[in-house]
Amino acid sequence: MIDTVAIEVQKVAQSRISELDENNIPFARIYSDHMFVADYYDGAWQDLRIIPYQSLPMSPANMAIHYGVSIFEGMKAHKSEDGEVILFRPERNAQRLNISAERMCIPEIPEDLFMQALTDLVGLDSQWVPSKPNTSLYIRPVVFATDEYIGIKAPERFRFMIITCPVGAYYSAPVKVKIETSFVRAVEGGTGYAKTAGNYAASLYPAKLAKEQGFDQLVWTDGKTHEYIEESGTMNVMFIIDNVLITAPTSGTILNGITRDSVLTLAKEWGVTVDERPVRVAEIVEAARQNRIQEAFGVGTAATIAQISAIGFEDEVFELSEVANRKFSHKVLQTLDEIKTGKVEDKFGWTLKV
Repeated sequence: MIDTVAIEVQKVAQSRISELDENNIPFARIYSDHMFVADYYDGAWQDLRIIPYQSLPMSPANMAIHYGVSIFEGMKAHKSEDGEVILFRPERNAQRLNISAERMCIPEIPEDLFMQALTDLVGLDSQWVPSKPNTSLYIRPVVFATDEYIGIKAPERFRFMIITCPVGAYYSAPVKVKIETSFVRAVEGGTGYAKTAGNYAASLYPAKLAKEQGFDQLVWTDGKTHEYIEESGTMNVMFIIDNVLITAPTSGTILNGITRDSVLTLAKEWGVTVDERPVRVAEIVEAARQNRIQEAFGVGTAATIAQISAIGFEDEVFELSEVANRKFSHKVLQTLDEIKTGKVEDKFGWTLKV
């Protein structure tokens, strides 16, 4: 049972909802009317409030700017045909946020606070949840240090915020990926399993180089030998080879994706053979050369399912579009969309109506 948390609400004088064109929604460029804010000081989360979306005043000595003490989550709300707003597995986001918080010396966000803030904010801005196909309300919880101190120590003051924005499709077409064997995303003992800002900042330069070579995303490999597939830039990655769904297990270097878990749950429900194990780069390259990769795709909140049309490795590029039938990934995408929008029964207890 979630306890009720008192949150002060200050509404906008006039909504900006007229700016939203559901037929043309750029990803993460238009933000909803309100945002949630809470501050941590004197050992407790305090001043819980929903206020109009606005810029923040910030000290030049803010520790988050200097030392990257910042974590976040990504989730979505969808609208059903009856106009109900539905969240997908929000408790998993709350749990994962706190896993990241522990790693980054950030105080725990109580689940009742997280859920109340989330549902109150999304409920207030429910008109911002688009209803067109392939659209949703993207939700970004974020926590960062607010100490004004230029020194290396665990911070004492923090801000927890939730902002939202209507979005369309993250990828408009299947993506080309490059297997990265020079740069490193994460190593054991590091922060790879946490959704912390620095992980993504460090990935931008290698991704930029890959973009210049014609690729949309990287597929990261292990930081020690580059012999094993880990995850892609914004998502976990999966392959179907010889009718077996193969993916790397989550670890200290691989984010425990909520979409990933959902896809594997559905696959097992449907009787698909699932093999969670270390995946060798050589195995994927050999299967690609032999045209044995039936499907390759990324899974994550932003894209849900991102089809992979080509895989680059060293000087070779393997085109998959002609050999991939994509039956499983199309089915799982459709099923997840139908669960998220209330079109089919949610047998797993994944959804929450706001």
